[in-house]
Amino acid sequence: MSLSPRTSVGCRACREPGIAPEFTMAFQPILDSDSGAIYAHEALVRPVGGGSAYDVLGQITDENRYAFDQACRVKAISLAAELGMRSLLNINFLPNAVYQPAACIRATLEAAARTGFPVTQIVFEVTEDERSRDAKHLMAIFNEYKRHGMRTAIDDFGAGHSGLNLLAQFQPDIVKIDMALTREIHTDRVRRTITRSIAQMCAQLGITVIAEGIESRDEALCLRDLGIHLLQGFYFARPQLEALPPVAAGALEGLRSAFPLRTPLALGAH
Repeated sequence: MSLSPRTSVGCRACREPGIAPEFTMAFQPILDSDSGAIYAHEALVRPVGGGSAYDVLGQITDENRYAFDQACRVKAISLAAELGMRSLLNINFLPNAVYQPAACIRATLEAAARTGFPVTQIVFEVTEDERSRDAKHLMAIFNEYKRHGMRTAIDDFGAGHSGLNLLAQFQPDIVKIDMALTREIHTDRVRRTITRSIAQMCAQLGITVIAEGIESRDEALCLRDLGIHLLQGFYFARPQLEALPPVAAGALEGLRSAFPLRTPLALGAH
């Protein structure tokens, strides 16, 4: 039987995965502003010893893309287990580095089994503007992840031009609204209208919404008013290398002064 170009490349990638650059992970919490508890942590690529994600991503080529994508999954899961993470773990992935979904998920499953990290706590994020070779391939990846009990997310929703088309073809568990829409949203009627529409649409589709890039109390309160209670950004906590940073007490108090939380502040809930 002849192999398709994707299959042959995938097999070669497994045999000759290339060498991924050295890196580690920083973690940033996603807050459930209804309860004050941590809903999830996003794993973010960083150079060993600190620095920008771009210092690592700039070293990714077609030759080492597969190895890097696989290494990111293993590193994120291993660190999350080591740190005792009890929340969801959000991992970004590169769909063009996944050639055969059932085969490329093996390292993820093995890392989870080896560390004892539940696969049901894993969320795989793909950015709206990440160019997959074809939509059917991306849907196959998402379906394979869901088959194993993992969740899926579209990141940076609203930043690109393909979000609604992608959403029409596949409904992920989570949509993360890009900071291009949330920044200074309390001063911008147009951004509020668009964001409210996204929240309402996702609610009707049964999709959880997270707003990212939150840098002020005003932005957080405005998003709360629009019906979005899962929030991520520097206002709550900056990413921290190989650690689970606490949510800033001042940020939580700032929210609590405007509305009552369902439960006492859960500063230690990781």
